[in-house]
Amino acid sequence: MRSTGSVVAVVPARAGSKGIPGKNLRPVAGRSLVRRAVEAALASARIDTVVVSTDGDAIAAEAVAAGARVVRRPAELAGDEASSESALLHVLDELARSGEEPDVVVFLQATSPFIDPADLDAAVTRVRDGHADAVFAAAPSHAFLWRIADDGTASAVNHDAAVRPRRQDREPEFRETGAFYAFRTDGFRQHRHRFHGRVELVVVDPRGAVDVDDPADLALASALAPQLDQHPSPRAATPPRATAPNGAP
Repeated sequence: MRSTGSVVAVVPARAGSKGIPGKNLRPVAGRSLVRRAVEAALASARIDTVVVSTDGDAIAAEAVAAGARVVRRPAELAGDEASSESALLHVLDELARSGEEPDVVVFLQATSPFIDPADLDAAVTRVRDGHADAVFAAAPSHAFLWRIADDGTASAVNHDAAVRPRRQDREPEFRETGAFYAFRTDGFRQHRHRFHGRVELVVVDPRGAVDVDDPADLALASALAPQLDQHPSPRAATPPRATAPNGAP
């Protein structure tokens, strides 16, 4: 399949969720998590198409209303054991049926409600310009990490426990937030993993590095929204269409 030179954003959004039932449709400051992800991608200047991969009718309807295309995910790729990579590869295969092979894939997680479109643009630019094969969102951290052994003793992981430098004297480390990943399609198809080749990161605002996994995370996101929301204005999108697993509309 010949590359179209385009950039596609994919938002995997299963209907099932154990931590929060119907999680992807839960609202944060009046907008569902899946809508927030779609609108962040649509507000990016470097993303051409936004696709939501889902097995749920309500999520599909919300995605289309937000301006995304929908690829229906088959049941075997929608269970708890299904990987994100399998959903992304399925979307790429469905796009390929209609002759579409993007140059770059941007994988967004709806559970990250504060994705900055400018950060998406920075990640895509690094990949499109050939500086990196894969770029992901990361927040700086100065945390002292410890590991507990089988016998219950604690040992330092990323520092010398006998030396306690001040925060300003320590080089930061970076925590993968899970908000987004951008990577070359050809490399992803070859390796079948989001991390391949030269990997770089985009440093994002740690205040918004919230991953909604349980009700407490949802409450935290709702509390932070008035300060962190940028209210992006998504560009006018072409009428979205849903795609069935067999490629038929």
